Amino acid sequence: MSEMDNSVQKFNPNEVSTGSVYVMTHSLFSNVIRIGCTPDVPEEHAKKLSIKTPGNYTLVFAQQCENPCSVRKQVSYFLQAKKYVNEFYEVPPEVAVNLLRRETLRIPIVPA
Repeated sequence: MSEMDNSVQKFNPNEVSTGSVYVMTHSLFSNVIRIGCTPDVPEEHAKKLSIKTPGNYTLVFAQQCENPCSVRKQVSYFLQAKKYVNEFYEVPPEVAVNLLRRETLRIPIVPA
């Protein structure tokens, strides 16, 4: 599964106090989404990921917030039964977006 490589993230998720939690799709996997966190601009992060894989990532949703990796972990917990591999899940993007919106309501949002 080299197409779904997780190695682009070069930050320590435990040290990300502010950033974005996101949902992405990939052009080669129509039924799989990626949920992640990044201290970078999510659109730029999607471009970086796309450079390292065949096909392209498309940002579906991103929310800037405090502790984005904690939010990602919580959403991952809810989607555990649908886990594909690493940060990838076999769910429609809308399901993940709705979970992220619900979870980010529980933590302080960083103004854009």
